[in-house]
Amino acid sequence: MKIRGFEKVILDKRKYEDLDINLPKRASLNSAGYDFYSPIDVELCPGEQKIIWTDIKAYMQNDEVLQLHVRSSMGIKRGLLLSNGTGIIDQDYYSNCDNDGNIGIAVFNRTNEIVKINEGERIAQGIFIKYLVADNGNTEDIRNGGIGSTNLK
Repeated sequence: MKIRGFEKVILDKRKYEDLDINLPKRASLNSAGYDFYSPIDVELCPGEQKIIWTDIKAYMQNDEVLQLHVRSSMGIKRGLLLSNGTGIIDQDYYSNCDNDGNIGIAVFNRTNEIVKINEGERIAQGIFIKYLVADNGNTEDIRNGGIGSTNLK
């Protein structure tokens, strides 16, 4: 039985079919975060945002979420932020019909310089977190797509 982890997105939903994709891994024994690697070279102009598709999906338990955070080296040394602050990957994003759960990391260059990210460079880290559900305000709705699909009615 699978509990939580990462897999490559199915071939017909990948952005980079011919590339060897590195699954996220922890840098050290006590690291909380799993490092995500850029599958391509990326250049960000000042004030520019780009989504780097990882061709990776995450599976987890029903009461868990994968939070994505910018790596300290990217934020402090390079001046990059995640465009959405913290990325939230819900359990039901896994294998969705739109993109098979392909995790996109939206980076924003807050500097006045061009920032280059090299293929294979660690860009973000994901942390699996347990969460609680409130007594009220819950839903029975089911996700039927990828990014932004839960606000479509």
